[in-house]
Amino acid sequence: MSTFLETMIARAQSDKQTIVLPEGDDPRTLQAAEQILSRDVADLIILGSADAISSSKFNLTGATIVDVRSSELREELAATLYELRKHKGMTPEEALLKMDDVLYFGVMLVKTGRANGMVAGACHATGDVLRPCLQILKTAPGVKLVSSFFVMVVPNCEYGEKGTFIFSDCGLEVQPDAERLAHIAVNSAESWKSLMGSEPCVALMSHSTYGSAKNDDAAKVVEATRIAKELAPDIALDGELQADAAMVPSVGSSKAPDSPVAGRANVLVFPDLDAGNIGYKLVQRLAKAEAYGPITQGIAAPVNDLSRGCSADDIVGVIAITCVQAQANAR
Repeated sequence: MSTFLETMIARAQSDKQTIVLPEGDDPRTLQAAEQILSRDVADLIILGSADAISSSKFNLTGATIVDVRSSELREELAATLYELRKHKGMTPEEALLKMDDVLYFGVMLVKTGRANGMVAGACHATGDVLRPCLQILKTAPGVKLVSSFFVMVVPNCEYGEKGTFIFSDCGLEVQPDAERLAHIAVNSAESWKSLMGSEPCVALMSHSTYGSAKNDDAAKVVEATRIAKELAPDIALDGELQADAAMVPSVGSSKAPDSPVAGRANVLVFPDLDAGNIGYKLVQRLAKAEAYGPITQGIAAPVNDLSRGCSADDIVGVIAITCVQAQANAR
């Protein structure tokens, strides 16, 4: 287990939060829950069949098991959902029907303060996980958009912060324009500060460094960098930078000698979802990196998505990160 993950677990243990896990029918979720409970990392609410979960091979002593179909909370949560969504045309009957959906039920537990955060996505698509979040929790005050990142922990790596990076956005924004890319960069810097407790060094990535290529794709990153610097002038942030210029000191000093970021970036902001998603999966598989995420940023309360290819250990990591986000949210 990496130093990063141990740090997240220790921070979670220091101020326990309540996390809802809607996918109680997934064995990986139950395996992760067993680990979380055995280490006293978080209080857990697991949604699913009480009989099936209780008869599983996992020791889930201490967890609250809720069957959404028979829960005494159904009508109360549905009434609250109706009040939140009636201006969009939702009827009381539709709100009650939504309580059959574990993702909507889970988000309503967060909305009503019964849970501090939610982790899902092991067996649901990203859109399904985030739709109720955006409808019910909405974006945090002052935040323009919801985006995502992965925490990448690369073994035996001298780059980043002892091999630890944030890669963003690898899960949500398909083709952000310059303004949206700038907000992703600034939000990712804030996420780094919150999780790592150190200063972010943000590179907006491209196939070009400082004008080595002239085309619309490179120009978008140049403009995004300009906007991001206006939004957050105190953050070490630069672009456009190629990956080697961003991470490798010798290359950075050669390609961008005056850059405040080149050669020491720990937050890598990709120009689009293709680049980000491909990039994180290559690093995860070829470099045997730990990949935690996608972690969302910008939602009013921490709800995090999982890759459907995740392992139980991945889920443990995302639960611990969600706890740390919830602690920051409470402050």
